[in-house]
Amino acid sequence: TPQEKKLRLAKQYLEELRQYEEERAADEEEEETQLVDLIGDRLKEDVLEQKGRLQRFVAKDVQPPDPASIRVLRGHQLPVTCLVISPDDKFIFSASKDGSLIKCKWEVESGKRLCMVPGGKKGSEERHLGHASHILCMAISSDGKYLATGDRNKLIMIWDAATCKRLHIFTGHRDAVSGLSFRKNTHQLYSASHDRSVKVWNVAENAYMETLFGHQDIITGLDSLSRDCCVTAGGRDGTVRLWKIPEESQLVFCGHQGSIDCIQLINEEHMVSGADDGSIALWGLTKKKPLALARQAHGMREAQGLQEPYWISAVAALRNSDLLATGSHSASVKLWKCGEGFRKLEPLWDIPL
Repeated sequence: TPQEKKLRLAKQYLEELRQYEEERAADEEEEETQLVDLIGDRLKEDVLEQKGRLQRFVAKDVQPPDPASIRVLRGHQLPVTCLVISPDDKFIFSASKDGSLIKCKWEVESGKRLCMVPGGKKGSEERHLGHASHILCMAISSDGKYLATGDRNKLIMIWDAATCKRLHIFTGHRDAVSGLSFRKNTHQLYSASHDRSVKVWNVAENAYMETLFGHQDIITGLDSLSRDCCVTAGGRDGTVRLWKIPEESQLVFCGHQGSIDCIQLINEEHMVSGADDGSIALWGLTKKKPLALARQAHGMREAQGLQEPYWISAVAALRNSDLLATGSHSASVKLWKCGEGFRKLEPLWDIPL
């Protein structure tokens, strides 16, 4: 019965949790009496995470990296457009605008290039392993099994992350694929495109599921976590949207003045976005307006005798924490602290690159 299945899965989860905490306690030589407390704390964290209320306070302890410790990995011939790190933190996958080095797999510890898939000429995708146009986005499944890449030529390619072997090509978008994200702990893939649509795919079964419409301009970014929904940035339509997949409905959020170019979920209830007006915004999924907004986040520059803000080209969040990072063509990455309740943004460090 469904109840028996739920009970079996709950027991299995508790046993896995007990083994994990036992190993961790052994490594840290903690007392046996603390094990129950550790499991209890972990369960409380899992509940808060599901409700979108978990916020680990780590920002206060963050220090900028030593410039000498920053390593540069070279190999692409043209600008790198996207990258992902494997869930076990051992490998980096990167993609580029170039036609010769489309996908590289790097070892994090050594910086050694492990695998390279060259690109081909347009129209040769069926015969040739790689993409034949700029790769714009990339995602890896939470079990590290599948890698997805999307290109300017409307294609989504699915790869075996371990071998770099191409498994499938999804077609269906009518313009460049600009965003990809796997739903956490599943092989369900969300894709966003300049054709203004969001599509849902089942990668394990090589199946198309559905298409959702609503944005009035190209979609510039997409993200998802474990719920059956995703969030998108709508470029110059000035909106961020939450897509509820089963209900085929959407919530619309407004707050930036310019084109919204990047977005990421912080937890199940909060997200951060960046725009070309130089602002970054913190959102709660129950409020239509930003909880916090930082204008001119990367400062101002002079262009043709006029002062204009550096636009925000990338945002990142340490999931379920109070730490954010933003990128811009100001040649630096900025780290930010979210105030309690995500109602304040405080700059921490400016890291020159």
